[in-house]
Amino acid sequence: MHRLLLLALAASPVTVDAAEWTRFRGPDGMGYGEGPAVPFEFGDSTNLAWKARLPGAGSSSPVVTGGRVFLTCYTGSGGGRGLARQVVCLDLGTGKPLWQREVESQRRDDPYQGYLTEHGYASNTPVTDGERLFVFLGKSGVLAYDLQGNQLWRVDVGEESSNREWGSAASPTLYKNTVIVNASEEGRAIVALDKATGAEVWKTETSSLELCYNTPTLGKAPGGRDELIVPTPGEVWSLNPDTGKLRWYAAVPLDGNVSPSALVADGVAYVYGGRSGGAAAIRLGGRGDVTDSHTLWTARDSSYVATPLLHQGRLYWASDRGMAFCVDAQTGKTITRRRLKTRSGGRPVYASPVLSGDRIIVPSRYDGVFIFSATPEFETLRVNPFAGDESQFNATPAIVDGKLLIRSDAYLYCVASQP
Repeated sequence: MHRLLLLALAASPVTVDAAEWTRFRGPDGMGYGEGPAVPFEFGDSTNLAWKARLPGAGSSSPVVTGGRVFLTCYTGSGGGRGLARQVVCLDLGTGKPLWQREVESQRRDDPYQGYLTEHGYASNTPVTDGERLFVFLGKSGVLAYDLQGNQLWRVDVGEESSNREWGSAASPTLYKNTVIVNASEEGRAIVALDKATGAEVWKTETSSLELCYNTPTLGKAPGGRDELIVPTPGEVWSLNPDTGKLRWYAAVPLDGNVSPSALVADGVAYVYGGRSGGAAAIRLGGRGDVTDSHTLWTARDSSYVATPLLHQGRLYWASDRGMAFCVDAQTGKTITRRRLKTRSGGRPVYASPVLSGDRIIVPSRYDGVFIFSATPEFETLRVNPFAGDESQFNATPAIVDGKLLIRSDAYLYCVASQP
């Protein structure tokens, strides 16, 4: 009966919706929700279009194309104890499952201990080009599927671990005909794979990538040159995305565990992260060591996990230490710094902020979804809990055509205005 139900769902028409959220933090990686603003009051019984029980936990974000929602989950644990990942496809309009594929762990993953228990084994958000889905699963490799769930290829990118053994977190990104993967944890390398075949196009290896957990960011330098920006402990790099060769580097005050991805806008890269905090703004377009020539500012206020949101000349984020920040993007000076009201201890926020209309949305891990004003005051307007869900909310939301997709370790929620 269960198999017949899945077959029937897979054969049923998919809800048609032209909206796309194709990668971590949206189509351009900036966290902007296009189209109608999502409702800012929601919960278990308010403006909830549907919720779907997930087959496993995970910190990866949902992505959307062609009316389908894709995300990854995991069950079991590392160290050879039955770890498996699930690649899941749901209908955007109804939340009904369309297909699910299980990927058994091929190698011995890092043991389930320390900070790995905070985010788990499914922290890499998939990416789609509208025809295929590309999934990075750490030591289990990079996989490509068509949108009907047929596996097209699978490539191993390494089996190493950092000295922390915190698992994988970087999400893949697309450039021309390649899938670019930050396999720093698995192979101390950034790798570009052919989208059609999985064949290696280029590979840049260096031990300096250890503790670099962010997703590489594409940007345009003055004159139109493509650059691939990768913040690392102590430096930020620009690579040629066609070859993987280093174009420039700059010393920055990021001292390890660099999780936030770079933001690139108007020819400037904003980088955040580091165990002790740190931030910098670097102009694109240089060559060699550009520390003195292209650094616009450096600062100490930083985000340890979340990637900030750039909006109207200001940078916004909620930190894992429970602080809300607004920073002037031109100078790096902090405009607002205040403590959030959270009941839970530990690290209350892992998700990156997203923008819908004139509101900024940030899920906390245990205390509900924060709605902030997109103003220098960065005011908390409301907090929306899902009272029936006591699992972790680590993932960054997705926004498509007035719908807000929020995932926890237990459910995927679709928030939309309801009659």
